[in-house]
Parts: sequence; C-alpha cells; structure tokens
Amino acid sequence: MKRPDRIPSPLSDSLHRQLNAYALSACAAGVGVLALTQPAEARIVYTKVHQRIPINTVYPLDLNHDGINDLLVSNKFSHTSTGAPYGVLALGRVGFNYVEGSGQQAFALKHGVRLGVPWNSSPGIMAQASSKGASGDWVDVNNRYLGVKFQINGKYHYGWVRMRVEVIGPHIIAILNGYAFETIPGKSIRAGQTKEADDQVNKNLGPGAFLTNPIAAPQPASLGALAKGAPGLSIWRRKEVGGAIVGSSS
Repeated sequence: MKRPDRIPSPLSDSLHRQLNAYALSACAAGVGVLALTQPAEARIVYTKVHQRIPINTVYPLDLNHDGINDLLVSNKFSHTSTGAPYGVLALGRVGFNYVEGSGQQAFALKHGVRLGVPWNSSPGIMAQASSKGASGDWVDVNNRYLGVKFQINGKYHYGWVRMRVEVIGPHIIAILNGYAFETIPGKSIRAGQTKEADDQVNKNLGPGAFLTNPIAAPQPASLGALAKGAPGLSIWRRKEVGGAIVGSSS
C-alpha cells in the first residue's frame, strides 16, 4: 500500500517571525564579533635600576624579565703580556640579539635618538683603558644609551640600556641605571623613552610590526535573546566580552 506523501506542517506567523529575527540577529552578531578586533595598545616597559657592575664581573641583563638573558655586560681587568694593566668594558651577544654600533664598537647614544641601524652582531666594545689612556665611545659618559635589538618569541623588539661609565687609569667604573623596551614587535623606540606619546602610538612602525590582538572568545548568546531581533542583539552586545563592554545602549 502506497504511503501518502507527508504534508509539511504549517508554521505559525509568530514562529516564522522569530526564526527570521534569529537569522538576521545571528548574521549581525557575526559582523559584530569581527568588529571586536582592536589595535593592540603600544606600551613601553621601563625598569629603573641602580646596578654597579664591579670589575671582573659579567652582568646578565634580562630586558623583559622572562628569565632569559638578552645581553651580557662585562667589566674585565687584566694585564698584558708585558705586565701592563688594562681594562675593557664590553658587551656579549646572546643568541640572535644585537646592539647598535659599528665594527666591534658599541655606540653611546644621546637621549632622544631613535634607535636604528647599523646593528652590530659581534661583541661590542664600550671602553678600553690602560695607564697610557683610554678609548671607546663610552669613556667618561653619563646617562648615555645603548641601542638593543632583541628577540621575544622569535620576533624582534627594540630597547635601550642607560649607563654611566667613568675611567680611572686602567680601571673602569660602570653603573647601569635603567632600561626599557617596546612591547610591539618591530616598533621603534627613542633612547630614554619610557612611555608612549599619544601621537606616536600608531607611527614609526618598522618592518614586521603588527598591531592586532587576537579576538577574545565571545560569550554565547541565547536563542531567546537573539530571537528578539535588534533589541535582543543590543542586550547581548552589552555583555562583557573579554572583560570589556563592547556594546552601547540604544
């Protein structure tokens, strides 16, 4: 016996309206979630210190406090083969990190200079001293800056290290008194800069810089709220997404 064809049950006008409202609201919600992508806040992390680097000491410097040394500052005192005393203040490169300099010299930058090139991949000599005199960019300087280009999770960040250096005969006195770095990969920084200027947040981007944060996972919307159409969507948008209010009252 042939079974009769099934006849679809008619939907009430009210349910039709609710489903249509849900479809429209879900589409609008998808657009709203895409709109939640916000530029990452550019931020400079500054660490104030007063650290003397004693003679015959290698001081490891962790610029971003992640437990990984980014730079080694060495203050060495020794004697030549003839017995003449000499001192060397130098930088050791860790991994693929660099300092601003030329050849084997590390530059002593003035306040406000924007960090750039050339980047020295070899250990950088800051100062050399003996009983006959001293040489190097860091001889008898106060509040000068070392430009640093270092990696965080495989991406390069720019930073600076502030130091005071005094040479007394063959002895070198070195004091570290602050350092900072830019949290946005590839974004430049000026020597001595400790905070973002309002008009600089989205400027001076170097190669490879990026400014977008991942989208925070949206809170699930209830079918009831979305079925209400625009008023329900407005209510849902006002909920917190990733700890921030992303909607506005209508």
